[in-house]
Amino acid sequence: MKLNGRALLDPAQRRDWASAGVSLPSYDVAAMSRQTAENPTWLHFGAGNIFRSFIARLNHSLLDRGLADSGIIAVETFDYEIIDRIYDPFDNLALSAGMAADGSLELDMVASVAEAIRADKGTERLAEIFRSPSLQMVSFTITEKGYALTDMKGHVTAAAREDMASSPENAKGVMALAARLLWERFRSGGRPVAMVSMDNCSHNGEKLRGAALEIADAWRKSGFVSDDFISWLTDENRVSFPWSMIDKITPRPSKTVYDALTGRGAEDMDAVVTSRGTHIAPFANAEIPQYLVIEDRFPAGRPKLENAGVYLTDRETVNRAETMKVCTCLNPLHTALAVYGCLLGYDGIAAEMSVPILRGLAERIGYKEGLPVVVDPGIFSPRDFLREVLEERLPNPYIPDTPQRIATDTSQKIVIRYGETIKAYMTRPDLDASGLTAIPLVIAAWFRYLLGADDDLLPMEISGDPLLPELQKGLEGIDPGSPDSYRGQLKPFLSNTGLFAVDLFEAGLGERIENLFVKMLAGKGAVRRTLADTLGSAGARP
Repeated sequence: MKLNGRALLDPAQRRDWASAGVSLPSYDVAAMSRQTAENPTWLHFGAGNIFRSFIARLNHSLLDRGLADSGIIAVETFDYEIIDRIYDPFDNLALSAGMAADGSLELDMVASVAEAIRADKGTERLAEIFRSPSLQMVSFTITEKGYALTDMKGHVTAAAREDMASSPENAKGVMALAARLLWERFRSGGRPVAMVSMDNCSHNGEKLRGAALEIADAWRKSGFVSDDFISWLTDENRVSFPWSMIDKITPRPSKTVYDALTGRGAEDMDAVVTSRGTHIAPFANAEIPQYLVIEDRFPAGRPKLENAGVYLTDRETVNRAETMKVCTCLNPLHTALAVYGCLLGYDGIAAEMSVPILRGLAERIGYKEGLPVVVDPGIFSPRDFLREVLEERLPNPYIPDTPQRIATDTSQKIVIRYGETIKAYMTRPDLDASGLTAIPLVIAAWFRYLLGADDDLLPMEISGDPLLPELQKGLEGIDPGSPDSYRGQLKPFLSNTGLFAVDLFEAGLGERIENLFVKMLAGKGAVRRTLADTLGSAGARP
């Protein structure tokens, strides 16, 4: 039982896979691939696990029910080994493994990826696709940092400056590549298209639009592109940038899933870690609950996404749903558990949820500090969503999600996951930001985490973060076991509105965070003691 094109053509192979509990595609994959090559409708940037377990599976569902005849073209711009080691050897097939809380698996062989492209080798093919009249949408799952053109201080990064100073043909960053390909589409007739960020960040469509326009305008000023191109790019009836909210916990490949698949006869299922640190396998495991809400603005038409469980709605509803999730009901809880999990020596989010003080921290952030500023999106209940997260999703012992994975790129997330909630408190006369307790605990713990020592004062690996050198430089001189080593190093960070959306001193939280941070420097066990002393052991269930 090998995962490749033969598995779909050989009746014996199909029987074997079906006997192993794997649902196989009912559509003609070869015909779908030909149709996609000739008339591409959907191209996606970011070929990692969230794409394979969620986005590609949406299109797979439509194909399986005869609601689509074209697949997705996947493009990788960051880690080319994903294409070389996971797509090419398996003929672009993937096993999607939904992991239920009772330990059962929902297994599907997803065949909706018609073509997989390395951006460094496929520029001409990408230009050809963008010139195609049939192209309707271009989607993205490239993580929050993929859209950033500036650093923490608001300065344009060296990579972005290089892209802006060079011609479109020399574009390197993904935002510059997107702008360059839109230039190709404009020059081939200027047909409409939707550019759809599906990344887990606030106002993602606005971020994508802003980055693409900033680069394109720099090119215009240098004479590389025309004024008419900018006019076309800024007309959302021609090039739209819908907002979206996505939610599906997709951890690294699970040994439990590997053992289940190999035990049923599947071969070559080994996970790999690329040289860029990506954990990926021929299978993509994820939780079963999933949400995708997209602003229904597609000037060239779109796939029938509503038939695959996607909410198609207006921008205000998307914004409310995204704010609910990212600022209150999931992401802030995840980051809190990630930071404390790393410091306290846990290797699983589900394991943390069995610890009363950590569960209580998550509950307090959600129920007590977050829900008061949530605006109900109307398509699902924030309280029900939060209950599902706290009682079913995060405690799921079969989701091998680690604090270390969630702690990645925290500097890019903290402004949304906590800053926006604090800002909302500051604008509400009936609320007092200075009365927040759990959120300041997490911010203090994040700075303590950046010192690279756990709660036993042993060296601890810090997850990747684009601002890590800058952050650690600002924290120089602080000894994780000595309160006296603190000399106000946090103050510039706590007043940085780029990092937290607000000046935390103006919010009445700066000194509290400093005091909590200093308490966490008081020797072994100080992080846990500070958490317990400040929060108590009780949870915050309604």
